Amino acid sequence: MSSTTDPDNDSVSTTRRRFLTAGTAAAGGVVLGAGASVAAEADNLPPNVPEWMKVPGEPTGGQPYGTPSPFEKGVVRNISKTLKQYISAASRTPLQELDGIITPNGLFYERHHGGVPAIDPAQHRLMLHGLVERPLTFTVDDLRRFPSESRIHFLECSGNPGYSKPYGKTASDLVGLVSCAEWTGVSLKLVLQEAGLKPEAKWVVAEGADAAALTRSIPIEKCLEDAMLVYSQNGERLRPQQGYPLRLFLPGFEGNMSVKWLRRLHVTTEPVYSREETSKYTDLLPDGTAREFSFYMEAKSIITRPSGGQRLSAPGFHEITGIAWSGHGKIARVEVSVDDGKSWQDARLQEPVLTRALTRFRLPWQWDGKPAVIQSRAIDETGYVQPTLAELLAVRGENYFYHNNAIWPWRVADTGEVTNALA
Repeated sequence: MSSTTDPDNDSVSTTRRRFLTAGTAAAGGVVLGAGASVAAEADNLPPNVPEWMKVPGEPTGGQPYGTPSPFEKGVVRNISKTLKQYISAASRTPLQELDGIITPNGLFYERHHGGVPAIDPAQHRLMLHGLVERPLTFTVDDLRRFPSESRIHFLECSGNPGYSKPYGKTASDLVGLVSCAEWTGVSLKLVLQEAGLKPEAKWVVAEGADAAALTRSIPIEKCLEDAMLVYSQNGERLRPQQGYPLRLFLPGFEGNMSVKWLRRLHVTTEPVYSREETSKYTDLLPDGTAREFSFYMEAKSIITRPSGGQRLSAPGFHEITGIAWSGHGKIARVEVSVDDGKSWQDARLQEPVLTRALTRFRLPWQWDGKPAVIQSRAIDETGYVQPTLAELLAVRGENYFYHNNAIWPWRVADTGEVTNALA
């Protein structure tokens, strides 16, 4: 045991005592300042015996499928109330409410182009044809007979977010079209080998079974690298919103290419140039040329706490935390600035740090109670550094829409209120 006269030990103990004392004082301030209703709730606080200890709780099996606590009912997908229609639309993950790197299935972001089909898996088939030796048709059970694999990867919409104002108020508003899960399925390479690829095969055209029949062209190299035919997400069968009973999954590629409700794979020599890769998901550059087939999602990060819509309770210690990701591989570093980009320091990356997956970062911060601007930037294993919005606009122009991976700074007021510094 360390001596109580050890100056280093005494310093640590003093710091710990100060932190706990400050926290207790802050908690007491909340109770005393909240009025009669909160005063009544104080009957459940120590040293009193709380009401939930005085009666039995809900019986085992009361919820055959578990649900969150009713006290967390506000943690839901972020759905805009001003859309003209909701058939071709999106809902966002409440990133600022989550911890770790895995997104619960019920909060995973959605993007649909023709609504969510109700598919009976017994009547669903995957057709594989074109430049293969043996055209095949699979049931979901057929695919489940193949050797399976599970991998953790993020999925992100390429329009996450756009480039023009008004910018979002919260982390979810800004970049809530990204989520991360453990995906289980079969390697697409293995299925293509079963059919026998012909030498001239260069592309695979994937088609979904939704009302939009969303269709995308996938380079054969990606199909043979790490593409998956997925039937489960986070340990359970896919939800209908995520492509039940079968979807394509392309780690690191823009989200719409991971075609949901997958019904057809057509092996070809050329891309099909569908609506979703010509009039959509293609951008005009300032010189008039079109940037098409912009598959990979570039390195990106966002601070989720403290972030827009939140408020720091008091000066002192606060943990800055957020998420970073890159379609090109692992996150190597995340740097954080608390002085509006004048200086940067390395954040700690939480294990595991996986390829093409969300990575959680953390940085201890002593806030002095003065206005501040905090921001993060990701560096992936290729050496790519996340740019500022001004740097992106200088290259891509005002008419660009997709693949905005800019740094998003948060402004902390002396009141503790946190807002979007670019709004």
